[in-house]
Amino acid sequence: MTILENQFLKVSIDTKGAQLSSLHNKATGAEHMWQADPTVWPWHAPNLFPIVGQLANDELLVDGEKYSMKRHGFARQSEFIKLESNDVSASFSLPYCEKTLEVYPYKFDFQVMYTLIENALRVTYKLINRDKKTVYFSVGGHPAFNVPFSAGESYEDYYVEFESNEKLDTHLLSAEGLFNGETHPLAIKNKKLYLTRELFAEDALVLKDLKSRMVTIKSDKHEHSLSVEFPHFNYLGLWAKPGADFLCIEPWLGCADSAGEPKDIKHKEAIQKIAVGHVFEASFYISV
Repeated sequence: MTILENQFLKVSIDTKGAQLSSLHNKATGAEHMWQADPTVWPWHAPNLFPIVGQLANDELLVDGEKYSMKRHGFARQSEFIKLESNDVSASFSLPYCEKTLEVYPYKFDFQVMYTLIENALRVTYKLINRDKKTVYFSVGGHPAFNVPFSAGESYEDYYVEFESNEKLDTHLLSAEGLFNGETHPLAIKNKKLYLTRELFAEDALVLKDLKSRMVTIKSDKHEHSLSVEFPHFNYLGLWAKPGADFLCIEPWLGCADSAGEPKDIKHKEAIQKIAVGHVFEASFYISV
């Protein structure tokens, strides 16, 4: 386990999946990361690569060839190499290998970098194209934050506040996790989406057309908050396992397939690409 610490935060990162497993707020004493109860949801903050969401038939199409791949890709199940670390930053690498080439026919180095900047943690995704062709991919975060922040509070005391005034429509998913072409309006008032136990009964809320590039978890009962700023990410997922005491705030560059005929990776919605010899970077920030 790699530990980063400054006067505001102490964080822990596991080499499996390069996953953030603890975010300790030193001012309040609160542990903000969900602690991966295996009986509820056994993750803290998986990193999603090289796909985000569900593929039709669990198959990735690349130039007419089919490759087996489960939801959200293989990075979260993979052991990363720690490249370097100091008191306030660390970087981890997942390079291509024979095993990855069997399911994703591109040569790459996928890196996840963490940096403490005062009361914020910057999470950066870096992808280096090691191939002789354009690499197509999706990437995203899936951090789960404890809600409520402390014992004796109610989940329903909390809300998500959006940076801008929004008309929120969630893009609905089928039972198989694929977009079904339908949308549903969400009740938002004064930039606030209140959390309820029923809000995620039909799976994640997928928001595609946001003006906001920051959302904040707040409570009616106190002034403590946690914000996620995602300047480089065009899609946002909000999700919790029904009945569980957490909220996932998920910045995405990519999304699930739509129901129907699968599309080649080049034509998937929100797909990213990186040219030969180029490097991709995108960051989001968690602050308290």
